[in-house]
Amino acid sequence: MSKLKTVEHTADLCVVGGGLAGTIAALSAARHGLKVVLIQDRPVLGGNSSSEIRMWVRGARGAYNRETGLISEFEEENIYRNPTLAPTLWDSVLFGKIKENPNITLLLNASCLDAECSGTTIRSVTAWQLTTYSRHIITAKYFSDCSGDSILAPLTGAEYRIGREGSAEYNETIAPTKADSHVMGMSILLQARETDHPVKFIPPDWANVYETDEDFCEDPHLKGESRDHTIGTDGCNLWWMELGGDGEAITNTEETRNELMKVVFGVWDHIKNRGDHGCENWELEWVGFLPGKRESVRYVGPYVLTQNDIESGGQFEDIIAYGGWPMDDHDPVGIKAASPSVMHPTPSPYGIPYRCLYSKNIDNLFFAGRNISVTHAALSSTRVMGTCSLLGQAVGTAAALCRRGGIMPRDLKDRLVKELQQDLLNDGVFLPGVKSEVGRLAKTAEINISKDDRAALFNGIERPQKDGGKNCIILSKGAKLIFDLKKPAKIEQLRLMFDPDFTRESITPHFKLQLFASKLNEGLDFEPLKTAATIVRSFRVFADDEMIFETDNNYHSLVKVPIGREIAKLTVEFIETHGSEQIRLFACDFA
Repeated sequence: MSKLKTVEHTADLCVVGGGLAGTIAALSAARHGLKVVLIQDRPVLGGNSSSEIRMWVRGARGAYNRETGLISEFEEENIYRNPTLAPTLWDSVLFGKIKENPNITLLLNASCLDAECSGTTIRSVTAWQLTTYSRHIITAKYFSDCSGDSILAPLTGAEYRIGREGSAEYNETIAPTKADSHVMGMSILLQARETDHPVKFIPPDWANVYETDEDFCEDPHLKGESRDHTIGTDGCNLWWMELGGDGEAITNTEETRNELMKVVFGVWDHIKNRGDHGCENWELEWVGFLPGKRESVRYVGPYVLTQNDIESGGQFEDIIAYGGWPMDDHDPVGIKAASPSVMHPTPSPYGIPYRCLYSKNIDNLFFAGRNISVTHAALSSTRVMGTCSLLGQAVGTAAALCRRGGIMPRDLKDRLVKELQQDLLNDGVFLPGVKSEVGRLAKTAEINISKDDRAALFNGIERPQKDGGKNCIILSKGAKLIFDLKKPAKIEQLRLMFDPDFTRESITPHFKLQLFASKLNEGLDFEPLKTAATIVRSFRVFADDEMIFETDNNYHSLVKVPIGREIAKLTVEFIETHGSEQIRLFACDFA
């Protein structure tokens, strides 16, 4: 019996891992009414995007394919509160979103180290919290492993895989001929800032020495390609400072980190002191000590997503998320390889099915992030954080549906999958090929807009089409939408979807920051970000001509206004944007 303190918790859902997938899984479940315990083994949330690692969030390619839902809410909050994109303030945005929800118990600095099971059902997990020297035992109905390294797999007997499948197993053309245990490696990043004066750099004695670009490749039989080390606001983040894919992906982490430190300081020494790289005025501000991982352990679910599924567009009836990043397959030897990564094209977007997000053999185990049920080839695309965020939101929402129905993850199918899809769409998540169902009251109301505008507003697609179709109505500032129901009806909530500026041009002029608002190196050309000019800043809501809601400081594209009363006429007045002369409205719905 331990003499140290033990704290017991009871929850509907226990989420292990507080990266973006886990943070969003916890928050989405909590917003749908579940009592959640979120276990994170670091002092901050965000995983690879946190201030401890500082990897850019990336996702589906294409301006109109960017991820929305909770990840968009997080980004919009960060732009508003942290326009210079300070990494630690990003940590605080995630922390604040979790702490403001009373349904979530957050355990930071807590590592999951044990699990108790009854047959094929997890009963509880145990975590050790370093800062309080205490054990936490969490008993829950459902568990979601968002740890990346799939810690619950060895603790529960959940089926999993490590490494690369042979090409014949799933008929994948980018897979190796024979299966192996190799994975994509891990990276440590550095952060630099441009000054207006020369800055000297003295490397530590233990740093690697790279006299020329060819020295990055250590195999004398290979001709190393030049690594992109263009430093700048829109420059490279030196992702290719990578090792650790040719050994044990988890057990060798500390040893790999030690070697990566030699690489990182050696690369910066090369940039500063060995050749003219135009970086005389650049100053090294930060070096990470926690490696960012790309791959380790993948769970096996009822379905395994493959290269062929991705290339065919992922046409699944149970689509709950999507990807669109290329199959970005990193060589296991990382920086030492002739080509550290090979990009294989994918359609953007492609669908990901619900059946990839829960265990094949453990009844109450979900998972989200880079450990879902995919092949190594498919993981090379699905692992990026924009995609992982959508997976987390799907899991949190699915757990709420399961809890409501008293069922296990495998029982959520057919009609319930369609309900899950509609819940995700209502929460702002785009699902390719699936349209939002507009509430009956809104559809039957008389509205002061044209027939064509009514069709666009209620077509269930909340972003521009690739061919330029608007899927929205365009209003002038000061315009009002008036819904006349003819007789009183109970309206619970008004839902508005403003244009988040899919082009990103009003947010920042920097191309890399337009992909997602996260920054690493900062040149003198850096400009603080702005809230999207297309978002409506001030608007008012009237129930039977009585003002019931007013805001002059909205900075989110998705807004839900509680109403909770019977009314016969609903009026929304759009007053001012964050800069745009037009108001582009993708949804105005109520139920």
